[in-house]
Amino acid sequence: MRKSTFIDPERNEHYASAAIAASVFVFAYSIVFGFLSILVFYALWLPLVFLDYRRVLGNYTRFYWIFSFVILAILSFAWSAAPSVTIRAGIQYGTTIICALIASRTVSTSSFMRGMTIGVATVLLYSLAFGEFQYDELDGTYDFVGAFSSKNQLGFFASLGVYFAFGSFFIMRASRKWRIISLIGGTLAVYCLLYSSSATSIIATAATIVISLTLGFSLLFPPRYRKVFFSVLLIVAIAGAGIALNSGVLDVILGAFGKDTTLTGRTYLWQEGLRAFQTSPLLGIGYQAYWVQGFSEAERLWDEFYIANRSGFHFHNTYIEVLVELGYVGLVLIGTILAVVVFGNLRRLLIYPRAHSAHLLFGVSILLLIRSFFEIDFMQPYTIGSFLLYYLAGQIAIKRHADNPVYSTTFPYHRELPYPQL
Repeated sequence: MRKSTFIDPERNEHYASAAIAASVFVFAYSIVFGFLSILVFYALWLPLVFLDYRRVLGNYTRFYWIFSFVILAILSFAWSAAPSVTIRAGIQYGTTIICALIASRTVSTSSFMRGMTIGVATVLLYSLAFGEFQYDELDGTYDFVGAFSSKNQLGFFASLGVYFAFGSFFIMRASRKWRIISLIGGTLAVYCLLYSSSATSIIATAATIVISLTLGFSLLFPPRYRKVFFSVLLIVAIAGAGIALNSGVLDVILGAFGKDTTLTGRTYLWQEGLRAFQTSPLLGIGYQAYWVQGFSEAERLWDEFYIANRSGFHFHNTYIEVLVELGYVGLVLIGTILAVVVFGNLRRLLIYPRAHSAHLLFGVSILLLIRSFFEIDFMQPYTIGSFLLYYLAGQIAIKRHADNPVYSTTFPYHRELPYPQL
């Protein structure tokens, strides 16, 4: 078999899509299937290095800003309250990032979209077949969590399924056959999203689609007018958010999902996180060194929030979690990565004549950004959020060429220029 079957984005559509889909399934259920599923994940990406290491790895010196956060996470074992936990989790996180960067160099945007759609659909079907309901002590309700331990995890995968189905119709130039497949997957994702009753996921998904759809119309204008369009849109959005906060609209939205102003205890968790952060504000207490069995503060919060298994809990805010574990330095580093991903794709979207890849990936980055205020999707190894963030970061670092325009009378569909030589 030719090497291009595996590593050339122009010719590896089948392998790339299958590898992405399998990775998504591993991220969802590695806890269920154990370490063997993680070995499958490694086997999908790391052997590609031996086929053509120059093309698969490239010049990693341009990725220095991508590795900054994980390097700090690994080094934090030196001052960690639980050094063995920190060094193990840090290395696992680093290998997840390496695999994501390999994917960013070998998987085209269209293959990425197909793989995500198939992978998410498989994950949701598995949850519907083998999932269960879980009683929420705080809400006093039974929620469908699927084969996960939390409805928010199920909601996140459903959000991705909805967004990539949307992308197939309104962003990428998908074939009729693939649109039918996307429609089926999207319908399944909508059902699971509503069934999960995850307010965070539903609101984040709706906001992401509205933003992506609105910016999509900006592509109808020449690049020199798009910045003006975006500036006006940003001003309107800020004004609308201010009005919503001051007029009680936010309370109405929360009430519709059965939430109150405490966000089901999240505000209390945030206060506890900020209090814990003050003990070591510069470098934190170490990567993943807070939620450790036997540590008094973690045990107290597990007890208060009815976490019987004493694991899988966090502060429900990426930035507070980073402050506690890696302090101000960690916050600056992870904030820089997320900002470069968001604004890098936004810049490509506003400048390139027809940047459909940037349009699709910008929506993914916006979804991660919105969820970062309520979840910690990209701070842990072997999670879909971490893989997505660093795949997007790798795409920015590669600096792919601008897309070639294909004009549409209904909505800006586009096709991509051939993948540049690496």
